[in-house]
Amino acid sequence: MIAFFANIFGYILNFVYEIVKNYGLAIIIFSILIKLLMIPISIKQQKTMKKSVKLQSKMKELQFKYKNNPEKLNQETMELYRQENMSPFSGCLSAIIQIILLFSVFYLVRSPLTYMKKIDKSVIDKYTGIIKEYKLSENSQYPEIDIIREIDNIKNLKNNNDILQSGEEIDLTTIKDEELEQMSINMDFMGLNLAQVPTKSSDWKAYIIPILYVLVSIISMRLTNPTKTKNNNVEENKDEKALAKPEEEFDPLAQMNKNMNIMFPVMYLAVALIAPLGLALYWLINSLLMIVERLALNKLLQDEEEK
Repeated sequence: MIAFFANIFGYILNFVYEIVKNYGLAIIIFSILIKLLMIPISIKQQKTMKKSVKLQSKMKELQFKYKNNPEKLNQETMELYRQENMSPFSGCLSAIIQIILLFSVFYLVRSPLTYMKKIDKSVIDKYTGIIKEYKLSENSQYPEIDIIREIDNIKNLKNNNDILQSGEEIDLTTIKDEELEQMSINMDFMGLNLAQVPTKSSDWKAYIIPILYVLVSIISMRLTNPTKTKNNNVEENKDEKALAKPEEEFDPLAQMNKNMNIMFPVMYLAVALIAPLGLALYWLINSLLMIVERLALNKLLQDEEEK
């Protein structure tokens, strides 16, 4: 299923690329288009999130009131959700869609020749074999990115008659100019080669996008996990203090969120450093768009509540 969606997104990305003739710019426009398509789901998700925040104080009251009666607590919890017209599983569908989208785009950006350019697998395997045979690139998890990056060197192989071969010989006459032209993608973007993998590159500029991505991700997570505002929750905080006992002051959920805010940026940076810059650029643009989306939806929903 992931490959199916990656194939569909590939048509969109290639359509944009054929217009702008730049992979980085195509990724930016593609990211905007996908975000626009996801707006209805994002609005629903944001509304569910706001409802969940409002329900937290009521849930704490129920948990304190029926802490010794789990069955009654479950009944009252379901009744609360019914009164608020909200399902305990609200947001699950949007979360599933987001996961499918995430992996589909990862497949697409990792394998642009397969999903974007629709190159036959036998052709990709042929040039992957040539790269390995002549050690044009170190073995990596992104063979299609290696092909795109090494197209000029592959052309030189075809035109050079004095090549020292090692291992099993590969017939270089099978290299076709039309195939190389079809697989060629302009990866130059603002002085960066988006086919680079930061940890495999000696260019310090390859680290700019991953670092920016992590910084933007931290801001994005802050907005994705909203905290209660002081003005809207003064009374709720008073009630919580009245209900809370000393042994209940520790909030496991809050601690978990705090740990996640530290762990995820580190994890994102680790992945971004070993992935092609094209993937990191998509993540960066998507995170920036998410910030804009959150701010816009918060303003929109706040205006609706005031009306």
